[in-house]
Amino acid sequence: MPGADLSAVPAVPGVLSARDIRLSAESIAAAQESDGAIPWFTGGHTDPWDHVESAMALTAAGLLDEARDAYTWSAKTQRADGSWPTQFRDGVIENHDADANFCAYLATGLRHYLTSTGDSEFAAQLWPAVRAAVDFVLTLQLGPHGEIHWSRSAQGTSGEALLTGSASIFHSLRCALSLADELSDPQPQWELAALRLGHALRAHPEAFLDKSRYSMDWYYPILTGALRGPKAHAHIATHWDTFVLPDLGIRCVSDAPWATGAETCELVLTLDAVGDTTRALRLFTDMQHLRDPDGSYWTGLVYTDNTRWPEERTTWTAAAVILAADALSRTTPANNIFRDLVPDIPVDHRCDCPTPLDARSR
Repeated sequence: MPGADLSAVPAVPGVLSARDIRLSAESIAAAQESDGAIPWFTGGHTDPWDHVESAMALTAAGLLDEARDAYTWSAKTQRADGSWPTQFRDGVIENHDADANFCAYLATGLRHYLTSTGDSEFAAQLWPAVRAAVDFVLTLQLGPHGEIHWSRSAQGTSGEALLTGSASIFHSLRCALSLADELSDPQPQWELAALRLGHALRAHPEAFLDKSRYSMDWYYPILTGALRGPKAHAHIATHWDTFVLPDLGIRCVSDAPWATGAETCELVLTLDAVGDTTRALRLFTDMQHLRDPDGSYWTGLVYTDNTRWPEERTTWTAAAVILAADALSRTTPANNIFRDLVPDIPVDHRCDCPTPLDARSR
């Protein structure tokens, strides 16, 4: 986009210029389909969560028409019960199951868009989709401690809760509550649901399936605001050496020689959210070996044989880079979407809880 105004586009000095970030956003837009869907890559499938993540990145980089098209796709493909199918390809549903986290994430996207643009008219148009999505997600808050079952299919609910997904839902609930206040449509029952979910995340690790091999289970409770302060720093320290790979980024899985870009950038956002900006910048710099000259990003590197795997440059990896760059550079009005943009949900002291989150067996 020659001659484009890049003054409001994030840049991280010495790492990525505003033009670099715009190139990455353009690589996402190049994969966007005519109906607004953003698949993992051209010809790949679309899922509602990564689609919204990519829309957020388009917004941060100033490609607002493309971002609005993406959010409009979300509204148009929502089902009557407020959910979305888990997977689409070329406009055809490939997986009819509903993932609670996927459905909740539109709230985070719309909070990001409204804060970035001030476009309250568009936000009001999308608000019914967010409201219906949150109401659907909360029908899956079936666990005894406030945890949310992760999926619903024709056979019923999964009966299981995932720590990473529930943490992401916690953040989306905070975003939804903030939107409700701004759009003068208060939803007090959501606040109670968020209180219970935050309680489960902080105090009932036994409520969630053990996915501790995955780095996301390590940092997501902090990224999404369920854990903050000294406990968050202590939790980061507990598994730093397990997942962080100097000069490469972080592992996706603790027992695999695989460094991945999106997880690294999410940890960048996590560290930024708790004020650890020096290490956040270091990790952001370290993962740039995954950048392609056209601005897109390879998903990961098997570092034992220096092989990029899978052989895909994914839109959501580029999106995570853009959002991390915005957080580090404090560029757009929504750069703090994971830091302090939405209000905290107070800690609930209604019961004497068992072990804290970071005491869970790893």
